[in-house]
Amino acid sequence: MGQDAGIRLLLPVGRSVWAIAAGYLALFSVLLVFAPPALICGVVAISDIRKSKLGPNPKHGMGRAIFGIVMGSLGTIGLLFVLYNWFIA
Repeated sequence: MGQDAGIRLLLPVGRSVWAIAAGYLALFSVLLVFAPPALICGVVAISDIRKSKLGPNPKHGMGRAIFGIVMGSLGTIGLLFVLYNWFIA
């Protein structure tokens, strides 16, 4: 069931839990507080997905993991900018 592309489109089966977490945290990273955890979860998700490729049941979710890294990076830069201006000004 986890290898069927149609099922994976509708349900999060066969995906890395870290990738799912990175995707949802990335959606909320516009609030800037969720950006660093999205970045961390995205990096851990890519590691988890790559390790699972060696086993019999490979995990999916690379797109969510990359989305977590991109949005987490942008949000973290924004958060650092806000904190810098808040404490310096």
